Order: sequence, then structure tokens, then C-alpha cells
Amino acid sequence: MDMLIYTILFVFGSIMGSFLNVLAVRLSNNESILWPRSHCCNCEHKLRWYELIPIVSYVIQRGKSRCCHTKIPISYLIIEIITGILYMVSYHSFGFSYDFVISLIFISSLIVIIVSDIEYMIILDEIIAVSCIAIIILELIFFGLDYTVGKIVSGILAFVTMYVVKLIGDKMFKRESMGGGDIKLMFLFGIVIGYYLSVCDIFLATFIAFPIAIYLLFSRRDNLIPFGPFLAMGAILIHISKIDINTIINFIIR
Repeated sequence: MDMLIYTILFVFGSIMGSFLNVLAVRLSNNESILWPRSHCCNCEHKLRWYELIPIVSYVIQRGKSRCCHTKIPISYLIIEIITGILYMVSYHSFGFSYDFVISLIFISSLIVIIVSDIEYMIILDEIIAVSCIAIIILELIFFGLDYTVGKIVSGILAFVTMYVVKLIGDKMFKRESMGGGDIKLMFLFGIVIGYYLSVCDIFLATFIAFPIAIYLLFSRRDNLIPFGPFLAMGAILIHISKIDINTIINFIIR
């Protein structure tokens, strides 16, 4: 039974991954998410249903479009696979529960943010706003007013903390050290993983980003490196691992 559930979640997750990738691309380019229908970015050929099957279509077509044989970015395949895996891991962590519903919204929104920030250096305000509103409403319904107010306070504190970090960074580097999207993202983290784990995520994201940043700085001319994807990756790891702040403190002390 569990194997069937994991399979269904992986398939559903890969379908959602395909949709989330399109969502990130279209919103980043101020395009409608409803029109036009999916098409080849090179020759405008309208894609048919069998050309849109997540993972399968990419593999069968060997990473190229059927119409003009243009190479399809492998990022499409990667996002579909990763989203499918994350949906399965989320179920493994939370089971069929209220937390699982919130987890899927949280993970999905961060997938969009990772894609948009890597590809276009944009953290979409509408994605943060919609996901925050949806999660707050669900927390209010599932867990009550006191719990929800506490999470909102955590979000505000995380937002303020990140803003202070930005001010310090601006002063140190004599330039803008962080985009506004990174700061707004912290509010989303606060209402899901709490204030203290959101602060831990800043350090975790920095740890993840450091070797990649060093490589990128030496391999290309510009030095613009989006921090949002690393924050999002760290937040997802913290969230699905269900780690708590006491465990982290005990680990540091030891």
C-alpha cells in the first residue's frame, strides 16, 4: 500500500513540477499562465499531450523537441524529478495530515522561487503572497488562532532579522548585499518552520552557497549570485527533516 502511495505522489509531484516550472518562467516574464497553451519556445509549435508527459516525454524525445529538434533544457527534467521526490519525502515525514497539506504548498512555492531566482534573478512577490495567505488560512483552520498568531509573529521576526542582516551586509560591502525578495522569503519561512529555525536556515544557506559561490565567481565574469535558492533549499531540508531547535543547540554544544 505504501509503495502505491509513494508512486502516486511521485507521479503527481512530477506533474506539479512541470507546471511549477512553467509557472516560474511565465510569471518571471510577465506572461499569462493560461494562454497561450504550451508550445515550443523555438518554433512556436503547439505541444500535444504526449509531448507534455513529465519525465517520460523528455526521455523518449532524448531531450529534444519533436518539431524542430531544439534541445530542451535539462532543468525541466531535474525539476520534475526533484518535485516528485520531495512530495514523497514530505509524505514520509508527515503522513496524511494537516502538516502534509501545508508542506506541499510550502515545497511547491519554493520550487517556483528556486527556478525564477536561478533563471531570472527574481523572487516572485505573488508566489510569496499567495503561499503565505494560503498557509495562514490553513493554519487558522487546522490549528486555531493562538497557533496561527504565534506563527505570524515568527514570520515578522524572521523578516526583521533578515532585514537587519541586509543592512549590516550593505554597510560592510558598500553595496546592496541582498535583494528584497530574500527578506520577504523569511516571512514565509517563519510561518512554516518558526523563527529560530528560520535564523538557522540563514547559516545553513550560507554554508551550502559558499563553495558554489566560490566556483561561480572564478568561472564567470559577473558576481551576481542569487541567495534565494540556497535559502529555499535549506528551508526545505529543515522542514522535511522535522528537526527542532533543541536538537541543533545540543549538537552545537556537544
